Amino acid sequence: MRERTAENVHVAFVGEAKAHQRLLTFAKKAEVEELPQIARLFRAVAMAESIHAQRHFALLESVADTQSNLEQAFQSETAVNGVHYPKMLREAEEEGEETAALVFSQARDVEDIHAKLYKKALNHLIAERLVDYYVCTTCGYIAESSPPERCPVCGTLESGFQKVA
Repeated sequence: MRERTAENVHVAFVGEAKAHQRLLTFAKKAEVEELPQIARLFRAVAMAESIHAQRHFALLESVADTQSNLEQAFQSETAVNGVHYPKMLREAEEEGEETAALVFSQARDVEDIHAKLYKKALNHLIAERLVDYYVCTTCGYIAESSPPERCPVCGTLESGFQKVA
């Protein structure tokens, strides 16, 4: 793909991925405000934006075999955890942005756990061991097999974990 087109596809991918997440957040707010039809609309459009993002991503990067995808995901999580979040955390602290610093700190810690889960999956790829995962809906921490009583990263109670289907 030529450079300008590749840049445009990347911009489109980022925009669609952001729209997907933004609309899911809007849907949650509409649910809280007891507007189920509006929430449903936001989720429907979010799904469409997700399809757009997936199509753009497919143009940008090859989706390889699962082992290669796990290796790529592991490398990405390691870079985010080891380089990007520490920089963002330091800069937020320098600017006195305590809430952003807390969010960056928790995300950094969770990204480390994600990397470990990917590494574990790589080591057990052939075994195809089925494990249930539970995600903390506050910070994104992932627990295997069962949720903890409290999230070790942010302290959210067990009831704040969602089982991944």
